[in-house]
Amino acid sequence: MISTMRTENNTLINELLTITDACTASAKNFRQLPPDMLNFKEAPERWSILECLEHLNRYGDYYLPEIEKAIMSGKTSNNPLTFSSGVLGNYFANLMKVKGGKIIRMKTPADKNPAGSELTPITIDRFIKQQEKLRSLLEQARKVDLTGTKVPISLTRFLKLRAGDTFRFFVYHIERHIRQAEKAKESAGRRSVVESQ
Repeated sequence: MISTMRTENNTLINELLTITDACTASAKNFRQLPPDMLNFKEAPERWSILECLEHLNRYGDYYLPEIEKAIMSGKTSNNPLTFSSGVLGNYFANLMKVKGGKIIRMKTPADKNPAGSELTPITIDRFIKQQEKLRSLLEQARKVDLTGTKVPISLTRFLKLRAGDTFRFFVYHIERHIRQAEKAKESAGRRSVVESQ
């Protein structure tokens, strides 16, 4: 059966703001870590904390301006609005969502893969700034028709998702990689304890 979701704009936005604030708090905690922990990789194919955030920054570079354009041109209303997801948008959003702490691994597009990049804590600052922009856009979206307003996806501009689904996909994707960065932090912490013994 094809599933979609229907919810009030404010309910959706409040959920996404809660996730966004938690992800921003994690990033601010990462900012306190020494460079060796930020760059630590448990295995060559795994990402470091900074690589996780750089991956998110690359998505933010595309999606934040596109979402902003859509929000600025979308129909607005002072009455409470309801969002209905699309079939494809709901599928993509649910694919990204962390369920029961589990993350399904996926292939990363080459232009979004940060592996091997020379990264510094400035990567974290950039991510926090993007999070602030995201928070502002979510607040602005409360009075926008998130069902009728569309955003082109990064894989192909010919395919557009409903703005509400784009927000869901984007925020769930951030949460997923912040969880990954938290795991990298735990691994780096374990390594530090072993080396100090």
